[in-house]
Amino acid sequence: MHRRSRLRLLGAAVVLATAATGLATAAGQASAAPAAPAAAAAGGAHFVVLGDEGRNLGQVERAVRAAGGTVLKSWPQIGVVIATSTSADFATVVRGKQGVRGAGATRNLAELATTPPAARIAAAQGNAKTLEATEAVVTNGGKGNPTDPGDPLTVNQWNLKSIKADQAHARSGGSPNVVVGVLDSGIEATHPDLAPNIDASRSVGCTNEGVPDTSPAAWAPTTSDHGTHVAGIIAAAKNGVGVVGVAPNVKLASVKVVDDEGYIYPEYAICGFVWAAEKGIHVTNNSYFIDPWFLWCRTDADQRAVITAVTRAVNYSAHRGVVNVAALGNSNWDLSHDITDSGSPNNGTPVTRETGPECLNLPSEIDGVVGVSSTGVKNEKSYFSNYGITETDVAAPGGDRMQIPTTPDANGRVLSTVVGGAWGYKQGTSMASPHAAGVVALIRSTHRNWPAPLVIGALHVGADRQACPSGVYDPDGTGAWLATCEGGRSGRGFYGSGLIDALAAVR
Repeated sequence: MHRRSRLRLLGAAVVLATAATGLATAAGQASAAPAAPAAAAAGGAHFVVLGDEGRNLGQVERAVRAAGGTVLKSWPQIGVVIATSTSADFATVVRGKQGVRGAGATRNLAELATTPPAARIAAAQGNAKTLEATEAVVTNGGKGNPTDPGDPLTVNQWNLKSIKADQAHARSGGSPNVVVGVLDSGIEATHPDLAPNIDASRSVGCTNEGVPDTSPAAWAPTTSDHGTHVAGIIAAAKNGVGVVGVAPNVKLASVKVVDDEGYIYPEYAICGFVWAAEKGIHVTNNSYFIDPWFLWCRTDADQRAVITAVTRAVNYSAHRGVVNVAALGNSNWDLSHDITDSGSPNNGTPVTRETGPECLNLPSEIDGVVGVSSTGVKNEKSYFSNYGITETDVAAPGGDRMQIPTTPDANGRVLSTVVGGAWGYKQGTSMASPHAAGVVALIRSTHRNWPAPLVIGALHVGADRQACPSGVYDPDGTGAWLATCEGGRSGRGFYGSGLIDALAAVR
């Protein structure tokens, strides 16, 4: 039975995507279950409260206070108030106030937990939200092969050749006037491969209750190198050191939406999308899913309010010309069909539930977000990658340990920048999404006056079609990663419009 039937239109405002803090390889993403009641934890539980878009939120703010809440941040552009309350029935009460269009808890389960949940979550999910561990870190100053006249570690970047980025760079590496916002765990601004391209003026931290903080410490990485790895895939400089990004001349804005425990709560993402809209950012990359539900369900009043709030933020950015790209996830799920979600909520005790078309992965399944699946060196679906005939917009290299390249390291994962001025390998749809964001940046550099829908259409039209594999896809022959690609010769089930093409982007 199909979960969804949303049609993607080439050249129109289309798309979808996601991947946990890099959506690394793991199976543990889940869907929405009945929300636990918000209760009185120290400092209160967190909520979104909805008013009318583009209007003064004074009435909604008064309603929040009357219901026993505290206003943390108001976004009148999108009609959203972020609030806290120690009242267990705050959401129910505030929904009945004049001017309020909805309300829902964003992360109360973590606040109600009696012990910090991070350790048990990592054990239960294989840390699905953040990627598997970095391996084979290169710490020799990126010198690599001393006989290579260019950036020496490119000899291991099979991913650039897969999308013809090496050929594209002979024409263009993108424009420094194009800015890509990396909504992630922060970017190491001093990394030798990233420092030339960091735009500090457009960088921000959103993990302090979803309130923007422009201090450098607020958007720097603390507990994760995921954002730094993603940033290098997009725009590592072509400077004779280390690796090269898909669009090595464009600028990078660090928009930190991942807190120190690895969570991306709705208020963080809302802050990031609105920030991108208002600071002249042209493209965002979103290699995550919004916590604590892998799938947020409209049948639950709390989760429905969060879906609305995040969708408003995404739409606000899109209306201001931002192209939002997201990873689809690493559970080998067919997102076009009903899913059994046994991993949500990921900050409390997960419950098992069946989900259908009423449940969405945020932000990847929001209309207008470009959803990206992952491929390996053979241009075949990565064994872990989520997919779906109506969810996959395009495919891009995310790595696959089962698909081995003929590179010096013979490593099927993706090599990019990591913290400490080093380089390392990771795999996941989190790595696929920034390849697509980099190609979008090249399109925006080549066609500077094109509106966002035309840019997205060009990404689709320029992609190289990949046919479905014959029969059932069983990459290791064990049946552990079975997948069925719908779409036949079109390949849409696994690859959407096809594998992204950087050379097409610069023509």
